[in-house]
Amino acid sequence: MKSGIQVADAMTINVISVTSGFTLPECARVMDSNHIGAVVVKDDGQSLGIITEKDIVRKAVAKGISLKKAKVRDFMETELITINPDADIYDALIKMRDNNIRHLPVVQGNEIVGLLTIKDILKIEPQLFELIVEKFELKEESRKPINRIIPTEGICQECGEYSEKVREVKGTVLCESCAKQEKLFA
Repeated sequence: MKSGIQVADAMTINVISVTSGFTLPECARVMDSNHIGAVVVKDDGQSLGIITEKDIVRKAVAKGISLKKAKVRDFMETELITINPDADIYDALIKMRDNNIRHLPVVQGNEIVGLLTIKDILKIEPQLFELIVEKFELKEESRKPINRIIPTEGICQECGEYSEKVREVKGTVLCESCAKQEKLFA
């Protein structure tokens, strides 16, 4: 199954980067201020790898490593699973699933030219949401805790569009626009 949409059409092209000499707290601040979960690591303009929030948590925080002096170079991922910008986003999604990754570097030649996330895919092709749920084997509703957390982003159950801000209204997850409509007709 192909979507007909290339990775280049969905990827984030303005990739935020840090140098390998950044400390983990400095790197985390860059991620936080840009509302992102991964940054490219570059020295002298050359891509060396990426570091994700997951890398920081699992490789440093969970192991009790002092973060003050911990450098990005010691925790970044250099053995990257990548994709070409001309690839179909469906192939990218399968690659992300098979390798259990959330940030897929897009490489042309030897240079990282973008990053692709599930959020990027859903923004451009919300119909793939069902495939993402199926392929990533998310827990079915009956197995979730009773006090379930309503997502802040996702697919509106009324209009079917991806939205960064959704909320539950009368048991239905709605985007802001549909939620306002619901209020008008309630």
